[in-house]
Amino acid sequence: MVNRGLYVGRFQPFHKGHLCAIQNALQTVDELIVVIGSAQYSHNSRNPFTAGERLVMIQRAVTEANLDENKLWIVPVPDVHLHMLWVSAVEGYTPKFNIVFTNEPLTRRLFSEAGYHVIDIPFFDRKVYMSTLVREKMIRDDNWKEFVPPSVAEFITNEIDGVNRVKAIALTDKIG
Repeated sequence: MVNRGLYVGRFQPFHKGHLCAIQNALQTVDELIVVIGSAQYSHNSRNPFTAGERLVMIQRAVTEANLDENKLWIVPVPDVHLHMLWVSAVEGYTPKFNIVFTNEPLTRRLFSEAGYHVIDIPFFDRKVYMSTLVREKMIRDDNWKEFVPPSVAEFITNEIDGVNRVKAIALTDKIG
């Protein structure tokens, strides 16, 4: 059996901490499923990017980092707002896995209770590498690009006008 792990995130946007987590997990497993969580949400302050955009960010960052793309599965999974069904939903969207990488307490509890081996992800400068902080820096015209892989910064800036989207959403939230 393939030793396959699972790593769930919203990746709003995908940053260098996420990349380090993937690199770390790949040292433990043969293959890694990267689940794009909250896949049905976009264009709001917490989830400004679409699942497809996040998939492109991850794919480009992985390629840029010279990771073996044959060892990665990138799977968008919509939220299920019933905790007792969430693990089953993830299992239904993904190939079989036996290890879960997470530091999120609820994710840890749900997968542990479902019988999975859960491994902590080493934090890579957690106070710096947070998607919320990256989005806040975009809004303030602060240097956000240093926190994401160059290919992700290029995609957000030049292909999807992501900074202006984040700013417009924040302005709408402030007004509304």
